Amino acid sequence: MSETEVSQNQSEQIVEQLRLEIITGQIEEGTPLREVSLAERFHVSRAPIREALKQLSHEGMVESKPNCGMRVAPSLSDSMQELIIPLRQTVESFALKSIFADLNEADFEEWDSILNDMKTACEKGDYSQIAELDIKFHQSIVAKSPEQGLMTIWITLVSRLRRHFLEGFQKPGDPMRIYYEHVAIVAMFRSRKLDAAVQVLIANID
Repeated sequence: MSETEVSQNQSEQIVEQLRLEIITGQIEEGTPLREVSLAERFHVSRAPIREALKQLSHEGMVESKPNCGMRVAPSLSDSMQELIIPLRQTVESFALKSIFADLNEADFEEWDSILNDMKTACEKGDYSQIAELDIKFHQSIVAKSPEQGLMTIWITLVSRLRRHFLEGFQKPGDPMRIYYEHVAIVAMFRSRKLDAAVQVLIANID
């Protein structure tokens, strides 16, 4: 593997980690993202950090201000989030329809593993971990689709729904409801009833 390919792989891994931490609120709005500190954290040179921040900037996750460097961008307004949620529902429904007939036991084993981790996180009330696993679950649906470019669209949408993840999971009530909602989704996938599966998936993205 060439040096360029190594740097690219490092950059992609850093993007995924920082994106997840921003979406789940582990890195708050307005937090400075300094190349030197991030390079030390990830044990890489500044080149992949620079590329990662550039990608996150394209996604609207970070922004650059004069004399301030890069920092986590503010969340979108409530009205913009209301616009994006139906778009995300459309993308995930499309992804599910494209894979539904070919779902196999390996797919369900992957989801069962995510659900086991989600159950533990819900029992602990660890909302950051719950949000992270929710993202992982829905991302896995899109990732299985053979449609090129669908993941890029999904990431762009989810990256702009930070407030939705941060506030949605912390509503009053038992966090175990989140786990049971996802159990119901997988159960409907197993039923092989496509229309019902699409509806329960859409209902979870609200």
